[in-house]
Amino acid sequence: MDEQGTQDAPTNPPVVVHPVQPHPMFGDRSARRVEVRHELVGYAFQRGDVEEFLRRAGLDDPDVADPDLVRWMGGGIEVW
Repeated sequence: MDEQGTQDAPTNPPVVVHPVQPHPMFGDRSARRVEVRHELVGYAFQRGDVEEFLRRAGLDDPDVADPDLVRWMGGGIEVW
């Protein structure tokens, strides 16, 4: 935290959830691309998908709201 009590966002968390975008593979559904350490691990349609990708990557109980773990781009955890 800085002098004003605000917490700086981490500069390089290992997980990046990209903005919601249409994808031709999913028809009229939109998804968020998910990367772990710069590697594509899948496309998420909901928060639970992100949690499952992280479990598969070796995290037992991932906290996807932790900014040290996940960087949410183009909207936060509630944007789908």
